[in-house]
Amino acid sequence: MIRQAALDALPVRGALPELVSALDAHGTAVLCAPPGTGKTTLVPLVLAGLVGGGPRRRVVVAEPRRIAARAAARRMAWLLGEQVGDRVGFTVRGERVAGPGTVVEVVTTGVLLQRLQRDQELAGADVVVLDECHERHLDADTVAAFLLDVRETLRPELRLVAASATTDSAGWARVLGGAPVVEAAGVSYPVETVWAPPARPVRPPHGMRVDPAQLTHVASVVRRALAERSGDVLCFLPGVGEIARVAGQLGGVDAEVLQVHGRAPAAVQDAALSVADHRRVILSTAVAESSLTVPGVRVVVDSGLAREPRVDHARGLGALATVRASRAAGRQRAGRAGREAPGTVYRCWTEAEDGRLPAFPSPEIRIADLAQFALQAACWGDPDATGLALLDPPPAGAMAAAREVLVAVGAVSDAGGVTARGQRMARLGLHPRLARALLDGAAALGARRAAEVVALLSEEPPREYGDDLAAARRRARAGGDGYAARWRTETARLERALAPAGRTSASGTGTPANAAPAAFGERGAGRSPGGLAAPDDLAAGLVAALAFPERVAKARGEGAFLMASGTGADLGDGSGLRRAPWLAVAVADRPPHSAAARIRLAAAVDEDTALAAAAHLRADTDEVHWEDGDVVARAAQRLGAIELASRPLRTPDPALVRAALLDGLRAEGLGLLRWTPDSRALRARLGFLHRTLGGAWPDVADDAVLLERADDWLEPELSRARRRADLARLDAGQALNRLLPWATGEAVRLDELAPERIEVPSGSRIRLDYSAEHGQPVLAVKLQELFGLAQTPRVAGVPVLVHLLSPAGRPAAVTADLASFWQGGYRAVRAELRGRYPKHPWPEDPATAEPTRHTNARLRR
Repeated sequence: MIRQAALDALPVRGALPELVSALDAHGTAVLCAPPGTGKTTLVPLVLAGLVGGGPRRRVVVAEPRRIAARAAARRMAWLLGEQVGDRVGFTVRGERVAGPGTVVEVVTTGVLLQRLQRDQELAGADVVVLDECHERHLDADTVAAFLLDVRETLRPELRLVAASATTDSAGWARVLGGAPVVEAAGVSYPVETVWAPPARPVRPPHGMRVDPAQLTHVASVVRRALAERSGDVLCFLPGVGEIARVAGQLGGVDAEVLQVHGRAPAAVQDAALSVADHRRVILSTAVAESSLTVPGVRVVVDSGLAREPRVDHARGLGALATVRASRAAGRQRAGRAGREAPGTVYRCWTEAEDGRLPAFPSPEIRIADLAQFALQAACWGDPDATGLALLDPPPAGAMAAAREVLVAVGAVSDAGGVTARGQRMARLGLHPRLARALLDGAAALGARRAAEVVALLSEEPPREYGDDLAAARRRARAGGDGYAARWRTETARLERALAPAGRTSASGTGTPANAAPAAFGERGAGRSPGGLAAPDDLAAGLVAALAFPERVAKARGEGAFLMASGTGADLGDGSGLRRAPWLAVAVADRPPHSAAARIRLAAAVDEDTALAAAAHLRADTDEVHWEDGDVVARAAQRLGAIELASRPLRTPDPALVRAALLDGLRAEGLGLLRWTPDSRALRARLGFLHRTLGGAWPDVADDAVLLERADDWLEPELSRARRRADLARLDAGQALNRLLPWATGEAVRLDELAPERIEVPSGSRIRLDYSAEHGQPVLAVKLQELFGLAQTPRVAGVPVLVHLLSPAGRPAAVTADLASFWQGGYRAVRAELRGRYPKHPWPEDPATAEPTRHTNARLRR
């Protein structure tokens, strides 16, 4: 029997006539309805004609999470007075509860995406409701784009509703082709905000790490909320690990503590969503932000943290990162406290911080690994995704990285078109890397073993399973926990997905050059990688290496490895894998400010396994580079960045040698060349002319500039050089002459414009120093040799800086204006020096005196 009273109590009922009219007129609509209004449960029933008397239509509701899909289906079935699977059913990965009479089906967005790839018309569906679209999951954005394409080209009668409590309604309306926006007013119970920041500063989150002090504070706020308020407490935390830590600190509280997350057993999820006759504390990830009403909750404790995907494309590492939750998420979380009655939200940050939080969560399409999205787009017939109606376009760099992965696993051709193998991979419902590992692993090892390992990789095992993939597989086989149950279900699903093709054709058509050889299983079955693992464990390593060939890693020290990608990776202390000679790294992340990645999950393999799985990365190369102060030339065998073997190269490519010598010059400087005093003087003279006259006179002061012009002045000597010693014999001054402006004829004026020496009144030819930092040439000369010189000498129009020396050659005065010096400064110098050097002339009028290099005695003779 339909529970009419419960239906009538849902506030969204008032917006339904407008929504139905909008769909009748436009075929698309955006529904904005606050939490608790019934948008997830009543709207699909009305659109299906199950309540309200409208025409009967088949409605598909897409939810971002499995727990939300199950809960929504159960709630709608309860409202109709039926069992799930009758007129309301659900389908999530690995589980379907629906029958021939099902009219409303709740599915995850991933399931709907698979259906669209199999049947682009989505035959039998009349209306699709995209729920919680504000969360901007990549699958949801992709489904929306595909559905709009279907409406435009195949089924204009297909109706589409984008529904959310907090969203960019204008953006969604634009994407949906100018769809009307329908807003439902909710019966919102007041929610009091209590700001509860830590008493002392805590370290901000980075990577997956959350400051333990922050979690201790959250636990204390939960205890405070239990003491100050009535009702159940819903506490939001970023991940499973944080939930477990806070749960451990809530021992002894007068309430049942439940841990709710995507990996939680169905029984725990059901308990959280059921009415209880005792007080509860529900520790939850973001799965409880949307779609779900948790009965009895009157208090929310919000840690203010969330998890978002991050990808390091340069290193091929992807991981979740802990971030500050957006203001939109904060509103959603707070709304859980006011679903059924007035409530309270305790926010574990300050009110001032709240205004600086991002308005909305980051769309996954901007920050996530796009390999799976790119494969879906290629299968859809739009490899670049340029024709898809997306709220945010995919970043070009991320799409390029995704295409490289797809080409490597044989999913798309070099031109971007999907292959038959790629189409099969897309239907597996796995990331393309894991799909490659499943197909090629099944061909080498059999469907069962490949499916078991891929199931482990598709949902990372709990931390307590350890970092050894093979050991985690054994534990999952024997385990009775929730993870083990899900693992067995996923293993069976993957085996079924492989069954139609059979083991002999598991890799499908278009097998890429980097696929594992089918004979690997027989070749390696009786082997053990260095005695560190049993043959069955070798299978785990092979499958992991097939999924992540660039993460095959070779030991380079106790617990330290080098991955084929070139990134260093370290195992944790106490890991049983630390002595393995080779690893297939399945999960790794790179802490901030760290050059090496941390290995979270890996399997020991032998060299043969590594080479078989990552065969496309193997190359024989001639390597010539500057190392330890000289040119090193060798022929090397490599697996990516990992050196397998090498030998000296007797006749290296001259171009590679030349490049290595240039690297050496850049690293150690032009001092590797032979610089005589004349060479250094020439460089200084040219530098002076460049500063003074510019034009055709070259810039030779900067080493980097000279190295950029190596072809202009170091050839042909550089091309004939083979090692450091050859550079030391290369006359830099002779080479610099090639940079003179010979083409303009200015080169012949070098001695005129910047003479090497200048003649002074005594007849001496004194060398000019052009290396002075202030730019003026320096003339260092004994004072007596300039008697009678009225004006300061000039070079290229610039007065020289005269360093007047004592008879002993020590500086006595500096001037750039001799005339002024003779009239003033000379008297003081004469008074100071005439007693010290009485044998030298010190006339009172130096302007008329005879210049000399000699003493008075010599002058008298």
